This record gives sequence, C-alpha cells and structure tokens, in this order.
Amino acid sequence: MLAPATRLGARNVSRMLPKAFAARGMATEKQLFQQITSTKNIMKITSSMKMVSAAKLKGDENRLHAARPFNKWGENISGEATLLEDGFGSGFEDIPDNCLIVPLTSDKGLCGGVNSFISRGIRDMCKKLDADGKSSNIVVIGDKGRSQMRRTVGEKIKISATEVVTPYSFDLASAITAEVLAAGNDYSGICLVYNQFVNSATYVQVYKVLKPMESTGTDEAMVSYEFEPDIKNEVLEDLGEYMLCSQLYHAMMEAAASEQSARMAAMENATKNAGEMVDSLTLQYNRARQARITTELIEIISGASAIEG
Repeated sequence: MLAPATRLGARNVSRMLPKAFAARGMATEKQLFQQITSTKNIMKITSSMKMVSAAKLKGDENRLHAARPFNKWGENISGEATLLEDGFGSGFEDIPDNCLIVPLTSDKGLCGGVNSFISRGIRDMCKKLDADGKSSNIVVIGDKGRSQMRRTVGEKIKISATEVVTPYSFDLASAITAEVLAAGNDYSGICLVYNQFVNSATYVQVYKVLKPMESTGTDEAMVSYEFEPDIKNEVLEDLGEYMLCSQLYHAMMEAAASEQSARMAAMENATKNAGEMVDSLTLQYNRARQARITTELIEIISGASAIEG
C-alpha cells in the first residue's frame, strides 16, 4: 500500500492534495487565502466608509440645527410632524382627500433601512388612502426610493428627482419646491414623508401635511390682518410657497442626517462581520495548512520506513 506513495514522492503527493480537497467540495489553502485577502480588503473599505459617514454626519447635524428655525415657524401654522405608525392607527384622518405625497429618500445605498422603511410606509399609506376613497399621487426624491416604489406604487409616481446634489441647501430646496408646486397645483394638500433624526443611533419615520392657505371661509388664514382681497390672495400664496420650501428644507436636513447615521451604523456592522469572517477563514486556513503538513510528514515517514524495511 505504501509503494505508490513512495514512488510518487512526498512532493508529488502534496501537489495532488489540493485537487483531492477540491474534488470533495472543500476549499483549498489557496482559495481560503484569497478569501481572507478579499475580506480584509472589504473590511478596510467599510471601515473607511464608516469614518467618512461620521465626518459627514457632523456637518449634517450642524446644518440640521441651523434649519430648525425654519421648521419652528412652520409648525405654528401646519402643526408638528406625526409618526408614520401613528398615522396608520388613526387612518391618516389629517390627510386631505386629494393629496400629493412627497417621500424623501437617498440616491445612494449601503445605509440600512433608511429607504426601505420609507418605501414600505408609502406603499401601505397609499393602500390605506385608496381604501378610504382618497386619491393620491407621488413626487419621489431620491433614486433608491424611486426604484423601490416603482415596483409597488409605480402608477402613482408623477415625477422623481434623482442625483440630487449634496450637501443639501436652501437653493436646492427652492428648486425642488418649484417642481413640486408645478406637479401639485390641483391638490388640496401636500404630505412630506421623511426620516426624522433623533440621535446618531436612532431615526424615525414621520409625515407632515401642508395645506394651502385659504383667504376666505372657515379656514381663512391671517384673520387678524386686513388686506385688500387681491393683495391678500397674493400674500397668502407667496407665504404658502415659502412655508412649503422651508418645511421641505428642514425635512431634507432631517433625512440627510438620518442617512449618514444609518450608513455609519451599517458600515460599522459590516466591518465587524468582516472581521469575524476573517477570523473564521483564518481558522479554516490554519487547519487546512496543518492537515497538509501532517499528511506530508506521514508520507515522508512512511516512505522512509518502507525503504528501511
């Protein structure tokens, strides 16, 4: 039984071992080494992306703090944002019968559930509104949200804004507001849906309904001021546009901070998982290497013993 191994030699046997391992579906040393190297490279990338997101998050937090005054005066008119899950409990009673929904998502991925939570919420919201006999259409901001919502509520999407320049600015919010108003002149309300930043580890999904300012009737705005009818209509129209722009700007700042915090957490988890995978692959590699060395030693000793015998 030892004669074939003796004739082949220990070196030739060791060359045959990887083929034998591959035939049984086991990874060879070379394959394990390549996996370890590639996983370490991925770990370096995810670690770098985490640090980049942490730096961007600091800037987004500063811009968010600067944008909150724009939100304060608007809250006095439109009210505070409502948690999306609370809206499902109340049946979205505050949303008018004919509404334009504006969800804010990101253009880039690798940021956890930031986009999927919004897309799932929009899908369920539209289903609930349709069941209640309310009509709705969508103007989606962000490429990831567009691709996800196109599969479920694609017939409701009127326009989409993708490849939005970051970091967001008030000028950008003004340009998007113009597009939203162009698509939403015939609607009785605009509903912003976005991720609200809580802290670096938490964000929640909220929505805010913005209704046009009426110059007459029970919902008349600015009743304490006296205007000529034509002037009042113009003032309320301009004020309504500015309120929508300021609220959209604040929502974009909230969404940007939530995106970076989620990406930072996702890259941290990815780095941790890659490290655990490297440890596991290294253990397999060491075992395979030890098995090969042990087999070679056995073959050498057996061959020497056969020669001596």
